[in-house]
Amino acid sequence: MALQASFLPSAALSKAHREGKANGGAKDSAFFGLSFSDHKKSDISASVFVKRPNASLGAVRAQAAVTTPAIKQAAADGKKTLRKGNVIVTGASSGLGLATAKALAETGKWNVIMACRDFLKAEKAAKSAGMAKENYAVMHLDLASLDSVRQFVKSFRQSEMPLDVLVCNAAVYFPTAKEPTYTADGFEMSVGVNHLGHFLLARELLEDLNASDYPSKRLIIVGSITGNTNTLAGNVPPKANLGDLRGLAGGLNGLGSTMIDGGEFDGAKAYKDSKVCNMLTMQEFHRRFHEETGITFASLYPGCIATTGLFREHIPLFRLLFPPFQKYITKGFVSEDEAGKRLAKVVSDPSLTKSGVYWSWNANSASFENQLSEEASDPEKARKVWELSEKMVGLA
Repeated sequence: MALQASFLPSAALSKAHREGKANGGAKDSAFFGLSFSDHKKSDISASVFVKRPNASLGAVRAQAAVTTPAIKQAAADGKKTLRKGNVIVTGASSGLGLATAKALAETGKWNVIMACRDFLKAEKAAKSAGMAKENYAVMHLDLASLDSVRQFVKSFRQSEMPLDVLVCNAAVYFPTAKEPTYTADGFEMSVGVNHLGHFLLARELLEDLNASDYPSKRLIIVGSITGNTNTLAGNVPPKANLGDLRGLAGGLNGLGSTMIDGGEFDGAKAYKDSKVCNMLTMQEFHRRFHEETGITFASLYPGCIATTGLFREHIPLFRLLFPPFQKYITKGFVSEDEAGKRLAKVVSDPSLTKSGVYWSWNANSASFENQLSEEASDPEKARKVWELSEKMVGLA
């Protein structure tokens, strides 16, 4: 949902809102790390913690799983671990993220780490959703700050918790914005949060995923139909178009263009472009690391959640008419609860383990491998986006 991005340049702070998060006070910075004080200590210590070895292999640190009395290493014959899975969900304080966290927690088979900017909002949301305290924990993460992303990774590792699935869900959307806002690192907000923040998070946690002994390790990046120009929705102006990436190469800051293609700022297009980057990034992860690590890399479009807070910055008439239009005209409407269940399936369903796939659902709510647009599936563009993103987040 909405939030003010912290640590932003003062001139850019007037209306920065983020899905799955809300305004938080300065005391939020004290909430790095897991909220275990009200959780069942016995469940956490017996079923979650495991030491992380330090061996490295190539571009990814291949880490041998450590066996404890509560954790049985997955064997080649398909035996499962005797513990809950651990999943990080970004933007889990509202919307799709919260619905996904709830769906996973309700199974009793997952410890859900709700990675959110507003710690207290996330705790209240989990309680309101009826999530059992032993099935979730909250950690502070502000994707508009690369320092916050790095601190999140550090705090997570200090918990000595294995990571089995990472869900990059949080997003911001400014469809009516006339001027760009910026992250703490000076990047245009939509691409900075939706793509670059998640890119750094996923890159940093890749070694943790690789070290997991869980039988089905996954990294999931939420995509969008609006970034695919091979669809009707993707052809609604302004259309996604990364061009020759000159804006991304220039840093997406106020000194040059704030748009990836180097054009004039457009809030709606910035969001769509960021989702193209998300889908390209998923495929590049698959090409670079799936064969070596066995990790499943996937993206998805869970359906049109027309009532989501992601649209809170849109004009009132749009917010009024869009839900019934999706329900009765396009028939594409999906509730937050249903969308959350769909994303939860991509996290845990044994039938959805194929890597490099963009999942969608048909009118009968059956999942299928969908076709990405030419740009969103361009391997050369994916490589360039990857390399430029590495430079922007300090990995190259």
